[in-house]
Amino acid sequence: MAAFQPSLECDNISNIHSEQTDSDLIQKTDERYRETLPNLPKGKGWITEHLVQYQGFWLTPNAALKILMWVQDHFKPRPTDIFLASFPKSGTTWLKALIFATVNRTRYGFADHPLLTTGPHDCFPFLDAHLQEKDRSRFDLDRFPSPRLLSIHIPYILLPNSMTDHQSCRFVYICRDPKDVLVSKWLFLNKLRPKDLPPISLEEAFELFCQGISHYGPFWDHVLGYWEGSLETPEKILFLKYEDLKKEPLVVVKRLGDFLGYPFSLEEESKGVVEEIVKLCSFENLSTLEVNKVSEQKFSKDTIIDNRHFFRKGKVGDWKTYLTTEMVERLDEITYEKLLGSGLVFGS
Repeated sequence: MAAFQPSLECDNISNIHSEQTDSDLIQKTDERYRETLPNLPKGKGWITEHLVQYQGFWLTPNAALKILMWVQDHFKPRPTDIFLASFPKSGTTWLKALIFATVNRTRYGFADHPLLTTGPHDCFPFLDAHLQEKDRSRFDLDRFPSPRLLSIHIPYILLPNSMTDHQSCRFVYICRDPKDVLVSKWLFLNKLRPKDLPPISLEEAFELFCQGISHYGPFWDHVLGYWEGSLETPEKILFLKYEDLKKEPLVVVKRLGDFLGYPFSLEEESKGVVEEIVKLCSFENLSTLEVNKVSEQKFSKDTIIDNRHFFRKGKVGDWKTYLTTEMVERLDEITYEKLLGSGLVFGS
């Protein structure tokens, strides 16, 4: 006699009802998007023709804005979710690799580690990639095992309460000296700029950046949102600086392990596990791997990026090669004024 499965038909009905409900909710979000978009201020885009200002931040109208609204309306976090948050070009790729290797260190050996054959952005995907993926079966968040490792550029103050609530997921945020961010972002986004649009000069990128008009900018508001959140709930947000990670990677990796609930044992430390993780995820190692030299990363149907573009120099202070004295003085002054009284400082 076949086993009795009383819940099968009920589950199918429940799934159909759930899909219909989800479809209705998504339609409402699409309507909100269409109603909102025409009324938003516009600024010049770095890889698109223009950006739009939504709730104080500048976003691409056809991708970032839609994704943000979807997250605000529909995303369901798990308490075990781990988010890597950052302003673009702040060390995201490196930190993705370090977190992935730290959390999964008992699952994989260093000789055949996934990071040797899979790029960091595939091991630790952007939430955006799921939301823009038409074949949801290829990238279904509900099928991800816990803890889900997801990356975002969304400002902290724009996240829904379901994500910022004390009982929900955790965030690791990485920031970087804005002068290095500006230069790295300008070089990176010019490679992605459509051929029918003229390249943006460094002078123009500098002016836009100073005005706060850049992807997910203003930079200072983005950083301060997570900084203040980390002060209020340090058990929920670990705030890191790229410069500290470059200076003391072993110390930072051990902090990551403690914060994420994967502390390194004395035995692991004595066996050099922390050093192995740092070596595996180093710029020198990752940038020479075949997967990071020839493979592509698909962020949307219109945005496909060669993995090699995520590995330029990985240095601190490369801005000295590009910025004039006047640019440095102006950007340092803006940074000082924006961060005054916050307790957050960047080295000069």
